[in-house]
Amino acid sequence: MTFPRLLCAAVALAALSAPVAAPTAAWAQTRTVAITAIVQHPALDATRDGVVEALKAAGFTPGENLKVEYQSAQGNPATAAQIARQFAGSKPDVIVPISTPSAQAVAAATRDIPVVFTAVTDPAGAQLVKNLDKPGGNITGLSDLSPIAAHVGLIREVLPAAKRLGVLYNPGEPNSVTLVKLFKEEAAKAGFSVVEASVPKSSDAQPAARSLVGKVDAVYIPLDNTVVSALESVIAVGQQAKLPVFSGDTDSVGRGTAASIGFDYLQVGKQTGEIVARVLKGEKPGDIPVGNAKGTDLVVNPKSAAAMGLTLPDDLVKRATKVVGQ
Repeated sequence: MTFPRLLCAAVALAALSAPVAAPTAAWAQTRTVAITAIVQHPALDATRDGVVEALKAAGFTPGENLKVEYQSAQGNPATAAQIARQFAGSKPDVIVPISTPSAQAVAAATRDIPVVFTAVTDPAGAQLVKNLDKPGGNITGLSDLSPIAAHVGLIREVLPAAKRLGVLYNPGEPNSVTLVKLFKEEAAKAGFSVVEASVPKSSDAQPAARSLVGKVDAVYIPLDNTVVSALESVIAVGQQAKLPVFSGDTDSVGRGTAASIGFDYLQVGKQTGEIVARVLKGEKPGDIPVGNAKGTDLVVNPKSAAAMGLTLPDDLVKRATKVVGQ
């Protein structure tokens, strides 16, 4: 089978920032890092960019002593598996899969090439590693488990009288199944009932959102790659129906959700890139503990919230790390 020609089959990414000082002799030899993501959306793209920035800071500069290859599976798990096999066959120095589906595909494709995953909610639950502190084998990485309790608390603060929350997710994404389970547990503690709507593919996002109109007081979108890639269609439903939409990632706030507490995925990428640099410098992935993403921001979008019939509290807006949509 001919492998599909995907966007950015081999991306140099050399123009991200000015060149750093010349590399030391220890890693003057050109290294190859292959990066793959299940789909393209701002959070995953920022993660990729952060990886490259961190590698430059560590002395690995694209176009000088580093070659960066990038491919997106465009939301197709079968394509993710093809990309993983292709990367395994080309034998780069490190493979960096972004998201749980891509990480699972890469883990299944190679047991000898170093793998540093990122943006994976539950590495143990996804069977990527058995022990987070001592992963062993050829794989380690960074978890981005969302602060679910903070998300529920945010919605309760903004909507004190709300009773029912809708959640949109793809049940085929293991990370989303984990997040929805945690969300339902935290929602129950806060006095919410939860109505689920399935989104097996991105084209299902809008009808799934419409199915929640009249049934819930607000909609929550976890860091689900399928739904986030079709976010604008969900926002359109929220604005038409005056149904507030909240997200698990802060990048989606700039695209129209009302608010979120979450990671800056450029920083997630940088944290991941630091691990990749350690591997390129000689450490074994299996000896590096799986890390947890650090740092959370409160991001709000008062304009979009108003379009969905919601007024964000003034004190919430004042303490936000970032206000967008103005």
